[in-house]
Amino acid sequence: MINQHTVQQIIERAQIEEVVEEFVGLKRRGANMLGLCPFHNEKTPSFTVSPAKNIYKCFGCGKGGNTVQFVMEHESLTFPEALRYLAKKYNIEIEETETSDEYKEERKLVDALFLVNQFASKYYQEQLFNTDEGRSIGLGYFKERGFIESTIKKFDLGYASASYDDFTKKAIDQQYNIEHLRTLRLTTEKDLDFFRSRVMFAIHNLSGKVIGFGGRILSENKKSPKYLNSAESEIYNKRKVLYGLYQAKTAIRKLKNCFIVEGYTDVLSLHQNGVENVVASSGTALTESQIRLIKRYTENITLLYDGDAAGIKAASKGLDLVLEQEMNVNIVLLPDNHDPDSFIKLKGSTGFLEFIEENKKDFILFKTSLISKEAEKDPIQKASLLRDIIQSIARIPDTIKRSLYIKQCSSLLDIKEDILVSETNKAINGLIKQKRLEQDREAYRNQRIQQNQAQTDDTGFPIESPKKIDHHQKRVDFYNDEFQERDIARIIVSAGDKWYDEKENIKVFEFLYQNIEDVIDSLENPLYLKLINIAKVEFEKNNAIPESYFISHSDEEISQLAIDLVSSPYTYAKWEERKVSLQTSLPPEENQRKDTMRSLLRFLLKKLNQKIKHQEDLIKSMDSQLNGEEYILELKVLNKLQQHRNELAKDFGTTVLKM
Repeated sequence: MINQHTVQQIIERAQIEEVVEEFVGLKRRGANMLGLCPFHNEKTPSFTVSPAKNIYKCFGCGKGGNTVQFVMEHESLTFPEALRYLAKKYNIEIEETETSDEYKEERKLVDALFLVNQFASKYYQEQLFNTDEGRSIGLGYFKERGFIESTIKKFDLGYASASYDDFTKKAIDQQYNIEHLRTLRLTTEKDLDFFRSRVMFAIHNLSGKVIGFGGRILSENKKSPKYLNSAESEIYNKRKVLYGLYQAKTAIRKLKNCFIVEGYTDVLSLHQNGVENVVASSGTALTESQIRLIKRYTENITLLYDGDAAGIKAASKGLDLVLEQEMNVNIVLLPDNHDPDSFIKLKGSTGFLEFIEENKKDFILFKTSLISKEAEKDPIQKASLLRDIIQSIARIPDTIKRSLYIKQCSSLLDIKEDILVSETNKAINGLIKQKRLEQDREAYRNQRIQQNQAQTDDTGFPIESPKKIDHHQKRVDFYNDEFQERDIARIIVSAGDKWYDEKENIKVFEFLYQNIEDVIDSLENPLYLKLINIAKVEFEKNNAIPESYFISHSDEEISQLAIDLVSSPYTYAKWEERKVSLQTSLPPEENQRKDTMRSLLRFLLKKLNQKIKHQEDLIKSMDSQLNGEEYILELKVLNKLQQHRNELAKDFGTTVLKM
């Protein structure tokens, strides 16, 4: 187990913007940074990173946290695994209180599968470099293709020998679980090696961990497929992975463009020749998950094809999904008998990039040119291809971009613009209906699943289904204490450790607590009460309770609450840069005294209003003649409460007569 000192050191050293930028393209927005959320599908950036607070927060899906929580969420890692990832990145030596063997026994299935793949990757690399068979066959193949040793090692290339079970035996000798080997399709059900006599391409996730393999056969055995791939598992889904993205993500973000090729060797060859912003789709149409991966780093995609018409049509099927994501797509057809690997070797990187720049075509206009070439004299085929183009244009969310495409296609195909507009609108309506139908089907499917999965309590009786939301009740709930209580919690987290009155030696938390101590037990939200009590314990110990203390708190509820409280989708204007001085108040981050007082008054006013309402209801329930003196006494209590309330309201600068 990693000791607390090391944990704290990692949290303090790991910079949130540096960690997040490995996975998400960020743009500066005032004091914060903004990007597309990696945790849900969005078109408008709502994912905010605060370098000053060292946290992230998505105002779309609500997820937020510090550097460790980001790595855990993004890479599906346990807390210790995320710490190890960050420790490696920042060269922090990990001190443990337990042996690594004991820790390994506690790891979950996902961690175990990563370890198995790590072992397999090292095994295949050792076979490639350190065995006669590997050097003569595997290394010989790579060198024949022109790959140098640094490229081979950069991509963790390897070799699987002709042996039937050498890998499996060595894995078992190292005490790796046979079921894990089978799950990853490294070993067959008969306990034989799955990959044999093949050069091996390791497939990495975005953090560089090996999640799968592709194996290419080198013999002319027609009974065996040219490529074999790892089985899909808890750590590998081929629809969510792009080969080479781990090695390419920095260059893609820097150059603001992503080249997409078909095969592993195309990626290797371009990288080796200095063109690093390239990934491979492995010959399949792009999926929505793959597109979202690319969009984290750039909105521009350039597809490189070898000119095979069938391959282009198959691959272009996924490009409509790209258009829906408001990305820009260009296509480049390489000269006949050339693929990216052979063409860059022929032209060199400079000539290769010049050719791409001169010959790239917009995807929609590329489709249009196909019509003019393939269906010029065939009206039926032309109409079919035209419908395909209209479907593509209809998927573009931007109305201005859509209208420009319609105008260009009208000119190129000699078709009236109003006809294209009409047909495009029909296609848009069709897509809307289709999505609604899919949503209705999904909702109905989920409803049926919930009905069929009847839950029971310990006695065996069904648990009552959750009631539908009463929207009227939701409006009534606006009058509870949630806002005021939350604001008190916000002040404690963001400014509890700051001075309220330095001359009187009073901190913000101390001032707040002294004024709410009498009503603290009436807090409606137990989480806010929990936070206040935690702060009180630390304050009484004379321990610091800065914002970072709550954000990194071991209690996940407190940590998440703190992140939510200090995060904001807005940023303050930098008035000093505009040469405008604030004359009426201090900057927001220095104005804790006024902020604290207003929050406190708002909170106390709400509590008083509740007491007054309760007192009024009590008096209404009493009979003035039967209760006599008691009735008069309760009226006096009500009067005192109202006076106190109005005094507070005056201090607050407003008039409050009723709830």
